[in-house]
Amino acid sequence: MTMGWKETRLKDVCLKTRQWKPKTEPRGDFLYIDVSSVSNDTYSIASPKAVTGRTAPGRARKIVHAGDVIYATIRPTLRRIALVPAEYDNNMASTAFCVVRADRATAVPEYLYFLLLSDAMNKAIADAQHGASYPAVTDKDVLGQEVALPPLPEQKKIAAVLLKIQRAISAQDKIIQSLRDLKKSTMQHLFTHGLRGEKTKMTDVGEIPENWDVVALGEVAGIGAGGTPSRSNPQYWQRGSIPWVKTGEIDYCWIERTEEHITQAGLENSAAKLLPVGTLLLAMYGQGITRGKVARLGIEATTNQACATIRPDECKLHIPFLYAYLTWSYNRLRSLSHGAQQANLNARIIAGFPVVLPPKADQQAISRVMDKLDDKISNRESKKATLQDLFKTTLNRLMTGDVRVADLDIDVKEVEV
Repeated sequence: MTMGWKETRLKDVCLKTRQWKPKTEPRGDFLYIDVSSVSNDTYSIASPKAVTGRTAPGRARKIVHAGDVIYATIRPTLRRIALVPAEYDNNMASTAFCVVRADRATAVPEYLYFLLLSDAMNKAIADAQHGASYPAVTDKDVLGQEVALPPLPEQKKIAAVLLKIQRAISAQDKIIQSLRDLKKSTMQHLFTHGLRGEKTKMTDVGEIPENWDVVALGEVAGIGAGGTPSRSNPQYWQRGSIPWVKTGEIDYCWIERTEEHITQAGLENSAAKLLPVGTLLLAMYGQGITRGKVARLGIEATTNQACATIRPDECKLHIPFLYAYLTWSYNRLRSLSHGAQQANLNARIIAGFPVVLPPKADQQAISRVMDKLDDKISNRESKKATLQDLFKTTLNRLMTGDVRVADLDIDVKEVEV
């Protein structure tokens, strides 16, 4: 054990919590935090639901206060863990959370939050989970964990370091969201009014500059689809080296790598085709938000049959321009697949999809604007990923005592609030 740290059980440094009894404790409006309300990307409460005592779900029973840590006991490996901020004080969490309330005489709430985020703690809790189809742990499994606890001053310093990194990640998130909002509004303006604010006309796709045309995509691009080699033949998959794209990998990006690969035999004995760099891909099937998304190939690759492949006639249609236009047209594309008779898109629908056709010089100029915005977003996402890696490494080294901060001069005002 790390020098100066003491071994204890988590429950021995926590206070007891209580549950709401709706029959005897009437309530008006309150915020309800269910498992889906907690982000396992930011480890924070993202979207609590406003409910009343009468309309609250049956699971809305656990009273939470500022400084509590909530740990989802359903599928604990997903790490839906959050520190309750002041604005959610005295509201309600689902019974699917274990509420960890620090006894501030012995434990710092923020320290327990980071402790519960650490790899070692999550592995120990996950080892206690039960149920194959619906894995879960109990509050006792969480609170019964053995932990090594530093003295309070060191807990505060550890928490302060990690909070600073988290704040830096959050700052990048805000910048990324602002850039995405800017990109959305820029696309709206450019695809409606053009580059110079010229006169406009109404068309089937809405308002566009007078000197632009509207054409069916199939008139200016080749539309195809991929294929899937037989899964029953291992010669088509084992030790394959040819990238094979699935719809889940299409997400407004350059695709540089794929989860799966096929062999040359798989390529030759299926409908899969080897596509060149720059090919546009559009997800025709997919649950949730996948259908209608687009991506560009940054490598030679094949796709499955749920991916539409789009190769524009470059004399008429600039590939980056089309990529930006299809990105902007996401909702309109998805609307074509709604209804009981047509749950998915297909090559015929995509070929008939109307797209705008500005002069080639305008297409290239608009593409440059969008590429610059995409580069800015990519740069910020890279910075965020670097900070996330730093957070994970620092978290686990601090929580195991591999790195000590006890003797460092660290501002802990944020932790002492």
